[in-house]
Amino acid sequence: MAPRSSKPHSAFVPKLFTVLQEGVPRSRLLSDLSAGVIVGIVALPLAIAFAIASGVKPEQGLYTAVIAGFVISVLSGSRVQIGGPTGAFIVIVYGIVREHGYEGLAIATVMAGGLLILMGLARLGSVIRFVPYPVTIGFTAGIALIIAASQLPDLLGLHVPDMPADFLGKLAACTENLTTVNPWSIGGGLLTVAIITLWPRLTHRIPGSLVAIVVTTALVPLFDLPLETIGTRFGSVPSQFPSPSLPSFDLADVRELFPSALTIALLAAIESLLCATVADGMIGTRHRSNMELIAQGAANILSPLFGGIPATGAIARTATNIKNGGRTPIAGMTHAVVLLLIMLFFGSWAARIPICTLAGILLVVAYHMSEWRVFARLFRSPRSDVLVLMTTFLLTVLIDLTVALEAGIILACFLFMRRMATLSQAGYITRMLQEEEEEDDPSAIGTRQVPDGVEVFEIYGTFFFGAASKFHEAIDRIERTPKVLILRLREVPAIDATGLRALEDLIDKTKRQGTALLLSGLHAQPLEALQKAGLFERIGKANAHPDIDHALDHARKIVGLESL
Repeated sequence: MAPRSSKPHSAFVPKLFTVLQEGVPRSRLLSDLSAGVIVGIVALPLAIAFAIASGVKPEQGLYTAVIAGFVISVLSGSRVQIGGPTGAFIVIVYGIVREHGYEGLAIATVMAGGLLILMGLARLGSVIRFVPYPVTIGFTAGIALIIAASQLPDLLGLHVPDMPADFLGKLAACTENLTTVNPWSIGGGLLTVAIITLWPRLTHRIPGSLVAIVVTTALVPLFDLPLETIGTRFGSVPSQFPSPSLPSFDLADVRELFPSALTIALLAAIESLLCATVADGMIGTRHRSNMELIAQGAANILSPLFGGIPATGAIARTATNIKNGGRTPIAGMTHAVVLLLIMLFFGSWAARIPICTLAGILLVVAYHMSEWRVFARLFRSPRSDVLVLMTTFLLTVLIDLTVALEAGIILACFLFMRRMATLSQAGYITRMLQEEEEEDDPSAIGTRQVPDGVEVFEIYGTFFFGAASKFHEAIDRIERTPKVLILRLREVPAIDATGLRALEDLIDKTKRQGTALLLSGLHAQPLEALQKAGLFERIGKANAHPDIDHALDHARKIVGLESL
């Protein structure tokens, strides 16, 4: 017999360590370095655009992409995950910055990082993946719509003194300031969209967003176009990296910002694990979800220390990494180093980028993020799923992302419980359900002779709180007190506390009436639950039987003894 491995459990081992243990061939290393350079170039305009759309300075997006991107790659539970600022955070970050300033955002992000690490250590990685699909699509599409609305002023060249955080407020502000529209800005934005859309027909090696930035940035001084640039709005972009500093906070800040931190943590967890899952499908690997959460947590703790914003796994950049040959975390680390070098040596050039170009880039991001085809296809799903989808979408757009996530998940849970309760049945099968039993069921009660004075009940499906009321109703239908009541549990895979309480009530009722209670077909989980609750001892081991035949034999003995 082979000795058991003494290696630590791999759930909390970063994929980088696994890759280094396996060894990285020279050809693989060169491929990863090449992919990292390309992804770094792709990430440059996105990091700047996401930062500006989030209400912070452009360089803060770069800080995030460098710090968070490097940390996520080093600690990630995925071989190819690329981390950094993403469009999913724009709405929540903009709202926090507007209400609490950057200091409030930094505190919330650090708290979110701590929550992510705790979630990973608690092995919640696999649980988060069970967030209902309509919820994910609903809030993602809602975020995409808000991002698109937030870019209208920059695309149209409007002068909006104070842009509201809410969707309807954005539309109203744009409408009120339509007289300030700049046709050149519209042209620059549309040119950007056209280049990004059409450029892949020529080549995928050079990102279309970078080409759009180079072309539009060159056109501004060449034709002296009246376009607002990053420099005219924010000043020069620093060509140096900031020193780390801790945000100051007190207990009141923690309490006030905790809901925002929880939203950031949940969003980061969902997005990163979704990204890792997509990557697994592309390269045929399997990520370590709990280690991925820890990596995201560490990144979000460190990012604000250098002036950064929240970060998570970026699906588009991860896909770009894979398509260009990236197969290990070395590619993600390289992408962060490339961004750092660009910022240090070419950061001042970023100030010349037109704002309308970034708006065009984000419009394309919002379009792809919306997944409108999937959104439309979900309307063919059951009505309950459509309800969850639209509730999450509308709450995201009209109210708040935090409320939308909470309401969507809670509503999905309630609807799931309703479905489970519908599937679960509790029946008086001696008389009522014999006709519904399958004819080819060898254990059907209709093929057995049930003695007088004996009644048989059967529960189908999980015996949880949603089915407990059905059980009570079925029990109350007994017209006369039987001498023996057999409770058949062969189709009950699990039971919860409410189900146990219903059984306890039945035990008390049968004892008062002098009825013998027998159990038939107990599975492992219900048996363990009954034992822990002390109900198995009250029923008696002799009254628990493996199948209906043994239970009926015991019932005949009880009825026979009482008739003597």
